[in-house]
Amino acid sequence: MSEEQVLRHVVLLQFKEGTSEEEIREIEEVFLALKGKFEEIQAFEWGTDVSVEGLSQGYTHCYLLTFASEADRDAYLPHPDHVALADLVTPHVEKVVVVDYWRRL
Repeated sequence: MSEEQVLRHVVLLQFKEGTSEEEIREIEEVFLALKGKFEEIQAFEWGTDVSVEGLSQGYTHCYLLTFASEADRDAYLPHPDHVALADLVTPHVEKVVVVDYWRRL
């Protein structure tokens, strides 16, 4: 990936109380598998909240996907594998935030 402008797709998840560790692990694994299914995803990273500031508002998981263009992102969003992920996640999520932005250096 070059230093050219890229589109970031950020997903923050807060799971519902009672969501099991096994269910969360399955969601993590399905999310991680997306990288290998989409050539449009230039980079993928994720992690769980470790902030000491206490401002996470219950969001525990952050996923960051990088696309070269809006067209690449737009091809990803309605794709059956992405829709299947959303269907898997939705019953377990209390809140979700999605933010897309063009990286600025």
